[in-house]
Amino acid sequence: MRATGSQDAAYDVAVIGYGPTGVTAANLLGARGLNVVVLERDAEVYPRARAISTDEEVMRIWQRAGLAERLKEDMLAERPVDFVDARGRVFIRACPTPRGHGHAPQLFLYQPAVERVLREGAARYPNVTVLPRHECLGVRQDAEGVDLTVAGPAGAPDRLRASYVIAADGGASRTRTQLGVGYAGRTYEDRWVVVDTEMLRPWPDHDRLRFRCDPARPAVDCPTPLGHHRWEFPVLPADDEDHLTTEEAIHALVARYGIGPDSIRSVRATVYSHHVRCADRFRAGRVFLAGDAAHAMPPWIGQGMAAGVRDVGNLCWKLDSVLRGELPASVLDSYEAERRPHVVEVTRRAVFVGRIITERRRPLTWLRDSVLPLLNRVPGFTQWLQDSHWIPVARYDTGLQARPRTRASGCQVPQPRVTASDGRHVRLDEVLGGGWLLLHARTAATPQPRWNVPSLTVVPAGSRPAADTVVDTDNILLPWLAAHRAATVALRPDAYVYAAASAGAELPPPPAGFAPALVRLP
Repeated sequence: MRATGSQDAAYDVAVIGYGPTGVTAANLLGARGLNVVVLERDAEVYPRARAISTDEEVMRIWQRAGLAERLKEDMLAERPVDFVDARGRVFIRACPTPRGHGHAPQLFLYQPAVERVLREGAARYPNVTVLPRHECLGVRQDAEGVDLTVAGPAGAPDRLRASYVIAADGGASRTRTQLGVGYAGRTYEDRWVVVDTEMLRPWPDHDRLRFRCDPARPAVDCPTPLGHHRWEFPVLPADDEDHLTTEEAIHALVARYGIGPDSIRSVRATVYSHHVRCADRFRAGRVFLAGDAAHAMPPWIGQGMAAGVRDVGNLCWKLDSVLRGELPASVLDSYEAERRPHVVEVTRRAVFVGRIITERRRPLTWLRDSVLPLLNRVPGFTQWLQDSHWIPVARYDTGLQARPRTRASGCQVPQPRVTASDGRHVRLDEVLGGGWLLLHARTAATPQPRWNVPSLTVVPAGSRPAADTVVDTDNILLPWLAAHRAATVALRPDAYVYAAASAGAELPPPPAGFAPALVRLP
């Protein structure tokens, strides 16, 4: 289905890059009926496993693409995280706790398998055209759209036109460079060897993540699904990088943990550097930077890939709304306003965790190894550590929200299991419909004449399902609304609260120029 974009644009959106960020964008845009073209330099899925984990918020985005359950078949969930000292003693043990998004709080993955499933998902949509072995050489934009110069296997450059472009072409983004957008930050001096292994024979506790905080040589010891296991080691000054990636060197590195040649086989090993960088801006006219093209962060809390998926989860529905004339183009400025603060905070936390893992000064490691085990016994300490130094909640303090702000503003409503009006027991997003919606607590008695959108009323557990109601089967939604002093909330298509009102009060008006489609997406 064609959207109401620029008159002369052959495509609504062009996506540059078909890694996790780009292919997620293709799925989200394809599901909304937009006409999408994807340009990917490589012919096949990149074989090296880079990302190793994701979280419940990202799974919720993939759920919107209809792929969460299939993806979880190839993931490991509910695995503990241990920080251990040089002698293998645990000084922090954590099990990430759920935040209410309807999926496990942390899941380990094998990235090539994830990308294959996401690509299979995009293939469902006849309105998504994927061009492998095609590279974008340049973009030129005007008031109506963007012209892309494309080089394909035939040799001669071709031209495509789109209303908007999502540049997800990686940390070395050609698009970002051409647009003259800076990429400030730094590259760490230490380089790391990353080893993807096939697990031949399991060993005790092979299925838990261990950060081995040995000042002599720290290591990441990480379970990955589908019979793989991931190791990461710093390259020390005396090391030969080429030798460090050989089977002999790899077995020597893991032997200190009691793992012999009969337990693993090296599949792939490479040496890379950690980066902390962020683009000066995420938007240049009709071109939007996403994923590594917009930001790079250290790997310690597993948020590099996740940040890119969050980017397009925030952006794609806004592009759809603008192209359909439901919202003015000015709302696209909220993409950076909402995403940048979260990216900055994730990066800060990743740097903090990295310092714990890689600290090599003996007095500080002694203090760490002695004090943290004592604190770990204090009730609530590990939860505080997770809340303040692990993955931050993506709450928006600026961006597309009504004024005045309320306690619920910028929060994503939780996603418990609910009973729909037809009696189905489903996750909440399955009944929200993917569009703007009013959610009422217990009663919709207060009229909201300025909001011409569908509405649902949340009724207590044990209630009989009825039209335009959702039963709070898990007893989560009504307490959440009460805790946020909201009798009615206006939800955006991504289930974030745009506006909230207490009992008996009217909601603030919708965004300026709001003309919503009343038919919700399936």
